[in-house]
Amino acid sequence: MTVALVHDYLTQCGGAERVVLELSAAFPGAPLYTSLYAPDRTFPEFVRVDVRTLDLNRVSLLRRRHRAALPVLAPAFSRLHVRADVAVCSSSGWAHGAQVDGRKVVYCHTPARWLYVQDRYLRTGWSAARLAMTALAPSLRRWDRRAALTADRYLANSTVVRDRIRAAYGVDAEVVPPPPALDPAGPAAPVDGLEPGFFLCVARLLPYKNVDAILAAFADLPDERIVVAGDGYDAARLARGAPGNACFVGAVDDIGLRWLYGASRGVVGASWEDYGLTPLEAASFGRPSAVLRAGGYLDTVVADGTGVFFDAPAPAAIANAVRSVAARDWDADALRSHAAAFSKERFASRLRAIVEEELSA
Repeated sequence: MTVALVHDYLTQCGGAERVVLELSAAFPGAPLYTSLYAPDRTFPEFVRVDVRTLDLNRVSLLRRRHRAALPVLAPAFSRLHVRADVAVCSSSGWAHGAQVDGRKVVYCHTPARWLYVQDRYLRTGWSAARLAMTALAPSLRRWDRRAALTADRYLANSTVVRDRIRAAYGVDAEVVPPPPALDPAGPAAPVDGLEPGFFLCVARLLPYKNVDAILAAFADLPDERIVVAGDGYDAARLARGAPGNACFVGAVDDIGLRWLYGASRGVVGASWEDYGLTPLEAASFGRPSAVLRAGGYLDTVVADGTGVFFDAPAPAAIANAVRSVAARDWDADALRSHAAAFSKERFASRLRAIVEEELSA
């Protein structure tokens, strides 16, 4: 049996990239095909993986700014020919277009945001990419739907993504939620200049993450502190409008992130998430969450058990949820037990069983 992995691009540190690391652990030695690979911009663990890039990777600009490649990724993946008994394609819009000799299993993080929620995903910045994608959207949607229907099996990371897959492609997908990838028992080190007791927002600094609404909420919470961990092209704008009780620490490695979770009072998330990873990571450290009642958070947060929901990414609603989290004594053991139900072992075992089922199909 030969298994290969395919992923859109490895140019950032995000939840999808953590899932790909888990896929690599589930299928050790499997080659990983991707369009772009920037080792200095994604998780260092990928150096231990057999990463094989497309010709696009020769263009350094695209490795730094993958959004500039959006108009050319469809033909690039259409030309990719994967020789394996089973290919597991980790896709947010492109990897599922690869040609596969054997069976194709698609693990979908979400149908392409730039095709189906374009206004939200590309609403600021990258005007050239936005104009190009607007012009190409009709033909790319046709390509995307054809690519989706070449899969022998579709998997979703959450129930909301399962519903999007059904709406976009008419395909029923099994939900296989990924685990929290950050091991609380691993090494941790303080982030310079911070004292414990803050609230934490872990997010790429992009418009659809709604970090600006979180910052506005903390402007009305002068006795609390918010630490923002993450980077992105929206960073400068967010910093200019941030209140005095906000601190930006940029992209941090896992050693720093472990300390941030452990030193926090809880996490805050206001984005339209495909999968609610940060509340699970927080729960594994015994910390609660204040999150938007939408998307992937609905699968990973238990109302009043592991966190508090707010109904809109609006500053007043966020501030009230943070007050509720701060006013309660949370059961750290119950939070850790909740996170443990989303284990790495369960995820790997189910993926391996699915591959075996496809081989015998």
